[in-house]
Amino acid sequence: MRFTKMHGIGNDYVYVDCVRNPLPADPPALSRAVSDRHFGIGSDGLILICTSEKADARMRMFNADGSESEMCGNGLRCVAKFVYDHGIARKPRLAIETGRGVLGVDLDVKQDKVSRVRVNMGEPILKSADIPTTLPGDPPVNAPLTVAGTRVEVTCVSMGNPHAVVYPGDDYFHPEPRDLVAELGPKIEHAREFPRRVNAHFVKVHSPGEVTMRTWERGSGITLACGTGACAVCVAGVLTGRTGRKILAHLPGGDLELEWSAADNHVYMAGPATEVFTGEWPESVKSEK
Repeated sequence: MRFTKMHGIGNDYVYVDCVRNPLPADPPALSRAVSDRHFGIGSDGLILICTSEKADARMRMFNADGSESEMCGNGLRCVAKFVYDHGIARKPRLAIETGRGVLGVDLDVKQDKVSRVRVNMGEPILKSADIPTTLPGDPPVNAPLTVAGTRVEVTCVSMGNPHAVVYPGDDYFHPEPRDLVAELGPKIEHAREFPRRVNAHFVKVHSPGEVTMRTWERGSGITLACGTGACAVCVAGVLTGRTGRKILAHLPGGDLELEWSAADNHVYMAGPATEVFTGEWPESVKSEK
């Protein structure tokens, strides 16, 4: 099986061209195998680029644990780059089908390669039942949540997948003496208040237009970046009065520019997309997993 390794500011996935090649027989098992950073290729998951009846391509995304997710913002930028660079659709504006519908992407092309992608991520989903969460409010804003005996306040948003945004103290941004993202992230992910689990984000606000964030991703753990999560942080900042509608988000893997537009209520995300290498995944290894 031919694959391509790509990343969006460090949020790395293994990409398979299923437009020109057969769909893998068992995508969840394949995702677990290729994602292993010791015995596989090493990634945050697997993304399949498929044909679509209503867009230029369709994206299916699987987490490192094999679970299928509705959306991945960094992955979507990379899919758009792959679709253009590899000749599936050579247009400066593409439509990509995802688990939350068809999303539009604008490409910044330099020397015949896509270097940067701006994505219309659509409207945030703010109704609790649709996020989904059992916490009160539409959406829950600064809602108290107790996990492992620790009380935090979370603001919940869905960008097609669920997010819980926390604004803690500075201790959350230092690995010593305790990495509270690693400690609380999995507990928030699996809290009973989130029936489909949740992505947890820990945010430090520098100014109304600038934040730093760290992420615990549902099904993958700590990652260097989360595009949908950055969009959720943009929305949460407005809902809690901490930031404006345009922000620069610093993530461990790099920066993203976000805007929650007042004109159309859509969230826009802009950032780079990078192809790292291509290779062949042996059938023997796939069958062993």
